[in-house]
Amino acid sequence: MAIGVWISLIGYFVLMIAIGVYAMQRATSSSEDYMLGGRALSPKVAALSAGASDMSGWLLLGLPGALFISGLGSAWIGIGLLVGAFLNWTLVAPRLREQTVHYGNAITIPAFLANRFPTRALALRTVSAVVIVVFFAVYTASGLVAGGKLFESAFSGIYNFGGMSDYAMGVVITLGVVLAYTVVGGFLAVSLTDFVQGCIMMLALVLMPAVVLFGEGGGGFAQASETLNSVDPTLLSWTAGLTFVGWLSAVAWGLGYFGQPHIIVRFMAIRTLKDVPIARNIGMSWMLISLIGAVSLGVFGRAYAIRNGMDVQDPETIFIILANLLFHPLITGFLYAALLAAIMSTISSQLLVSSSSLTEDFYRLFLRKEASEKESVAIGRLCVVIVGVVAAIIASDEDSQVLGLVSNAWAGFGAAFGPLIIMSLMWPRTNGAGAIAGMVVGAVTVMLWITLGWNAEFMGGPGVYEIIPGFIASLVAIIAVSSMTADAGEYRHIERDSRAS
Repeated sequence: MAIGVWISLIGYFVLMIAIGVYAMQRATSSSEDYMLGGRALSPKVAALSAGASDMSGWLLLGLPGALFISGLGSAWIGIGLLVGAFLNWTLVAPRLREQTVHYGNAITIPAFLANRFPTRALALRTVSAVVIVVFFAVYTASGLVAGGKLFESAFSGIYNFGGMSDYAMGVVITLGVVLAYTVVGGFLAVSLTDFVQGCIMMLALVLMPAVVLFGEGGGGFAQASETLNSVDPTLLSWTAGLTFVGWLSAVAWGLGYFGQPHIIVRFMAIRTLKDVPIARNIGMSWMLISLIGAVSLGVFGRAYAIRNGMDVQDPETIFIILANLLFHPLITGFLYAALLAAIMSTISSQLLVSSSSLTEDFYRLFLRKEASEKESVAIGRLCVVIVGVVAAIIASDEDSQVLGLVSNAWAGFGAAFGPLIIMSLMWPRTNGAGAIAGMVVGAVTVMLWITLGWNAEFMGGPGVYEIIPGFIASLVAIIAVSSMTADAGEYRHIERDSRAS
């Protein structure tokens, strides 16, 4: 491996750990500091942190891989996500920032739900914390799978440590660096590293498609279109071969945004309410550019591979293959760093949210109600490590697919929390009984749908993405149970205070 690649990668690792050390000195003295950054994120940091923690390795691996195989029909996933993200910033962000402060200054999603629905507080905190930890273990595993694939593809044969495969070593290194800055610096470290990582990701997704199209062996748009049409004309069609169910399953990814704890926690941490529209504009611009880059990489990467006679065994590694083939080692190292940035930004966010729930909603709730702030921060750090190790065990299967793991976890969160977050913020009649019903019904529906294989094949036709039945079932359960049970007066109309405004 060229020395330039190592220079770029080591520089990236050092920068991430340095940010962690900086954050440790700034905001780890209390639970609110460690788990929510003291609610002091600037708009640009909140925006790119939400985006980078959202997109993960699937943006550079899973989505381009899907487009490499099936063409523009898979781009509907990106369109659905773009619409969902905009609605999330518009409908959820300002309300959640305000209400989490007013309802007991909650610093986790389970704590907010417990404060919002005090008649079912204990059950809500327990069930929601279980859902968060279970689904985040799977979600975090998807990021470690992406890290394993990077090292397996890019550094094949270099490592021979204790008989570990390149894939396993990639999982270990990825997790090790993430743990280093997350354990040390907490939420502020995660958010600041996300900001830097988001910038790196966007730059890579602008650079890579441009070189693929217009560099040596590219041929521009016209040549790429001609090449793809000669192989399969449907690759450049948005609708060819796409059924209504397939289209609906793709755009339904956008429903998941409302219930992703690692994303909406950024809304809770943003500095003031007036910063939310600024953050939304920054975040949506970043997301649009990044998604266009990922779509272009998948489609035009296929054209480049065909035109140059490349045999791509795993389409999800097209970014890695082209980074190694087309660029100077220093740039290749930067592009590898961009992929690691996508992976690590999401893993760190997920580990921290899982840790926050284990600390606040288990440890301080059941084991040590009188735990000091210092003790809580220490337990939070320990929980980060525990969840990371569990995720690494799940990721140990080298045949795992990034997009598959992400889709399952995304659907689980979207169905369990999405309708509940929306209704708790926007429908005063929602009560504790309805909240419990919606969360349980949503999560169980998703798990049953996956277990029965209906996400792959449904009633003799194409599979239906599990978030669709899960989201609908959860929403119906919330409305039905809340309407049939007594209104406990849990919704409070209160004016903003200085912390929320």
